Amino acid sequence: MLQSAEPRLILASASSARRAVLSACSLIFEAKAAAIDEGEVKRSARTEGMSAEDTALLLAELKAVRIATRDPEALVIGCDQLLVCDGTWFDKPPDLAAAREQLLALRGRPHTLVTAVLCLRRGQRVWHHVAKPRLHMRAFSDGFLDAYLAAEAEHVTSTVGAYRLEGPGVQLFDRVEGEHASILGLPLLPLLGFLRQHGVLAA
Repeated sequence: MLQSAEPRLILASASSARRAVLSACSLIFEAKAAAIDEGEVKRSARTEGMSAEDTALLLAELKAVRIATRDPEALVIGCDQLLVCDGTWFDKPPDLAAAREQLLALRGRPHTLVTAVLCLRRGQRVWHHVAKPRLHMRAFSDGFLDAYLAAEAEHVTSTVGAYRLEGPGVQLFDRVEGEHASILGLPLLPLLGFLRQHGVLAA
């Protein structure tokens, strides 16, 4: 068996990309959305001078705690991702107009996806990791941007970068540094290593 029956795994996320990452490597898990006020947490974190790394971990932990309180024996996986470009934090754009503005701000510049993952069990954080893949957005034309937004209209507001690297969004870039799964929102190889050490996966 690749995976033990206990502890059960719960992904504290509504992200289809994160679910796909875990499913692709044959992990058996449940996915449960954990609603928190991410905007308020980020505003407070900036006011308090917290780093992007610590803020992403805090958000991931808050999501995991929300699920873990209802199922303490499960191993709950919390995740969060912040996009940082020259010190500015970007959120998921609320609409197409905001997505366009965001992509114009990122055009021709590199940015970092600060991607946190942590695991909780019995109310305790047992492991965490922060990955920081670096993406270099090319200086695409206005015409390309119009065509891209038309093609991806239903998806651009669902991701922090207004792009899906697993879809047409990859055409926005000329260089990507880092694990593909981390870019999608879940540092997979570090997580699998922890799960082996924890006895959840066969070594």
